[in-house]
Amino acid sequence: MRVLVIGSGAREHALLLALRRDPEVEELAVAPGNAGTAIIADQYDVDITSGEAVTGLAQKIGADVVVIGPEVPLVLGVADMVRAAGIACFGPTKDAARIEGSKSFAKDVMTAAGVLTATSEIVDNPAHLDAALDRFGPSVDDPAWVVKDDGLAAGKGVVVTADRDAARAHAASLLDAGHPVLLESFLDGPEVSLFCIVDGETVVPLLPAQDFKRVGDGDTGPNTGGMGAYAPLRWLPEEVVSQIVDDVVKPVAAEMVRRGSSFSGLLYAGLAITSRGPSVVEFNCRFGDPETQSVLALLDTPLGQLLRAAATGQLAEAPPLRWRDGDAVTVVLAAENYPGRPRVGDAIVGAEADGVLHAGTARRDDGAIVSSGGRVLSVVGTGQDLAAARDAAYTLIKSIRLPGSHFRADIGLAAAEGKISL
Repeated sequence: MRVLVIGSGAREHALLLALRRDPEVEELAVAPGNAGTAIIADQYDVDITSGEAVTGLAQKIGADVVVIGPEVPLVLGVADMVRAAGIACFGPTKDAARIEGSKSFAKDVMTAAGVLTATSEIVDNPAHLDAALDRFGPSVDDPAWVVKDDGLAAGKGVVVTADRDAARAHAASLLDAGHPVLLESFLDGPEVSLFCIVDGETVVPLLPAQDFKRVGDGDTGPNTGGMGAYAPLRWLPEEVVSQIVDDVVKPVAAEMVRRGSSFSGLLYAGLAITSRGPSVVEFNCRFGDPETQSVLALLDTPLGQLLRAAATGQLAEAPPLRWRDGDAVTVVLAAENYPGRPRVGDAIVGAEADGVLHAGTARRDDGAIVSSGGRVLSVVGTGQDLAAARDAAYTLIKSIRLPGSHFRADIGLAAAEGKISL
């Protein structure tokens, strides 16, 4: 089969590498891609937010399946236009993508499905902000304000703080920009990312993973798009994963079908394993980055065949998933000043090694690979256990040179030391 992957990040690089291992995948294409994906797939420069442009490219190259990586094209309805042209597409419709595009919509779905999540309130008028803040925030059960952009924010629209002034300032800035604000209660317990391939009411879970959103070691500093991840979660009992699937993902998938917004693609459940049980932090409508890099490094099932089955309504007939033994750790190398405005254009040494996945990279006219974004590379290490995978990832990332770059040194450390428990 010919597969076209849409996107330009390390997630898409990971998807392409996994697709290349599938014996039924004969040709790979990516749009727009990056300096790393250009080595393994035909690369095309198109506007991925345009349904017409993506569909036209898929038709031009004779794609059998289109896999849409980022959330923005999905929320804008690109998958709808691809399907309307008779091409199989892995990714939800515009209507179903609201599960990520609107947090208030997601909350409504979860309430109807009876899914445990944080209590919340939407604020769309600055005059109501202070009274709403008074209903949330520091207490014995709720040690911080959780302030979110109700729309897409690339993982960086969230502030969790015990400082009322900081919470108010973030909320006010969102309202000033015309964005409704979602206030939530704080959820205790370790966080889990569970990816599920979904086709209507058929749900196939992948390995659970854990990501790290804060920029600094020890979960310090501002939120980012993600600074690293590891999989699987040895501290999470299999029965809890089954509970998440049965009590969270399946009811939400069924509720989407009931509403006429049937979900087809990757449904990402971000959860906190609280004292009351798994509670949803957020839903995403696509593979998450950087968790994808770790999860797919361990997948033994042919990915192309799995995604095609979901895209063509045949997921229920797909065989059980197979996984490689061991663990995987992903560490993100970020540009200077990220998550602020990143420094770009610097040459990178060591970017073409095995295990290095590209995100914010480009190839200069002289052939050098240079930085072009905030999260520049994802470095993936695998090993027989989490400690070995960490050693592999950090040995590799320390061999890469990029002026001013930074990375977290503690990805998966607490779990490797046995410090995470329920």
